[in-house]
This record gives sequence, C-alpha cells and structure tokens, in this order.
Amino acid sequence: MITITDIRQAHENISAVIHNTPVITSKQLDEMSGNQVFLKSEHLQKTGSFKIRGATNKVKAAVTSGAAFITAASSGNHGQAVAYIANQLGIKARIVVPEDAAASKVSAIKAYNGEIEYCGRTSAERLPRAKELAEKHGGVFIPPYDDPLVIAGQGTVGLEIMEQVKGADIVLVPVGGGGLISGIATAVKAINPAVKVIGIEPELADDTYRSLQAGKLIAIGPTETIADGLRSSQPGDLTFPVIQKYVDDLVLVSESEIRQAQQFIMERMKQVVEPSGAVTTAAVMHHKLHVKHKRIVCVVSGGNIDLSQLANLLPLSV
Repeated sequence: MITITDIRQAHENISAVIHNTPVITSKQLDEMSGNQVFLKSEHLQKTGSFKIRGATNKVKAAVTSGAAFITAASSGNHGQAVAYIANQLGIKARIVVPEDAAASKVSAIKAYNGEIEYCGRTSAERLPRAKELAEKHGGVFIPPYDDPLVIAGQGTVGLEIMEQVKGADIVLVPVGGGGLISGIATAVKAINPAVKVIGIEPELADDTYRSLQAGKLIAIGPTETIADGLRSSQPGDLTFPVIQKYVDDLVLVSESEIRQAQQFIMERMKQVVEPSGAVTTAAVMHHKLHVKHKRIVCVVSGGNIDLSQLANLLPLSV
C-alpha cells in the first residue's frame, strides 16, 4: 500500500502541471442538506478531471525510465489526461476507449495528439488490449487506477482538501476502479484519522459495494449508468485492500438522483459537471448520509460532458 510520503512526493512531482483546484459552496445546498457542504472542484482541473494527477505522476516516471510510447484504457477522462501529459513530454500515446465512449472525450484525446482505438464496452475488455499494444510496440501501459504511482497522484486531492477545509468531518468520493478514493483515503486518514471517508457509487455500477459486502472482489457486467466514468467492472487488486482498510462506508445513488444533482450544480452553482462528478452531491442532496451539522467535502471528479447529449443527461426539473 502507498503511504502519505508517496502522496507528498507525488504532489511535488506534479505540482508544475496540475491546478490546485478551488473549493466552492452553495448556501442553498447547505440548507437543503442541513450541513456545511464544500465542493472540491476537480471539474476545473486541467483536462477537466482529477485524472491528470495520477497520469502525470505515472507518465513522468515512465519517461524518466526511457519510455517513448505509452498506452492507456479509458472511458475518456484518464485517456485525455494520459494523452495530454504524453504530448507535453513529447512522446506518443494510444488510448483504447469503449465503443460507446462520449464523442466529446474522444475529440479531446485527439486534440492532445492521442491515437484512438475502440474496444468493447467494459474495462475488462479495454485493459488487456491496451496492455497488449504496449507489449507489442515496446511501450509502457498506464493503468487507469490500479497502480501505486497513479493512486499516489490521485491522493494529492486529499492533501489539498485537508489544507482547504479545516475541520472537515466527512469526505465523499466517487468510486469507479477505486484509484481516487484509495489515494484520498490514504492521505486523509494519515492527516486526521477522525475524518470519515465515504465512497459514492451508482446503483447500476455497484461492483465496489458488492465486493465490500462479500469481502472479496466481485465483477459485474456492462452497465448503462449515465456516470460513464464510474463504469468499472470491479475494484482494482491494489485499490480494493486500501478501500477495505480506510473507507468508512460506501453509499449508492440512483440514476434519477445523479441527474438531479447534476442539474442543481449546473443551474444553481453555474458549474459544468459530468454525471460521475455529481454523485457525491447527489448523496448529500438526497440525505444518504443521515447526518446533520457536519462539514462535508464532496469531490466533484470531472466536468467533461458531451453538450450535444446534455438534454439526455438531465431531468426535466429538480
């Protein structure tokens, strides 16, 4: 398992590339939930999501070791981040994306000079193909979440939260493959073990929830959740033990709740967020935590949406 030292080193490695993203608030959200709510705005991060943190930490290490070609498997955000930092460092990147990848995310990868290859619809299909490409062409595979350097990079979000929100009681984190919550939980618990770290997962993509209930890795099939960044088939081999050790609870939110939260953030807070980034706010809005008078940090993990599909993502009214 990584340590707080690894995360602090990662922050030093990537600080020249990433943004220290702001924390924003909404009085209406506070009143609605009965808590003080702080949104850690990774949707305002470079490339539009937290993924640039772990990608930069891993790709820089690969380049230092002599890599001239890298691959990644991604529903979009990780691919954008890998393509961006590869382009900045002057090496080639090929990104394996699902057949139903959002057009806007594919377009962004191409804008960063990343090559695209379509493969299946699940991470279980994309990951082996990306690894195969790396081996075939003498490159380095950049995992989306199940890697110590990637996890440490994502954990830098936790360092910033603990600096920005003094006296935080609870940190809510979206859960896909588990890289973000593993890193954040490691950082938060090292700084203040009393702070609760709670994962938020879509009901339709509940592989981590099922795995925690079973005490072992449980895989699920393809899912139709609108939170496309959270469509992992199962938690990672490295991330799951960290989740078991440090995460206090995992809460599920429905598709309707995600849609309502996304619309609230966009209409009332004037922030463009993707469904995956709205799940933590959904948990607060719909009282999933059963707490009052707490200081709650919601990690808004990304803001990359296809505007042409926006009408299909939002409900008619909040």
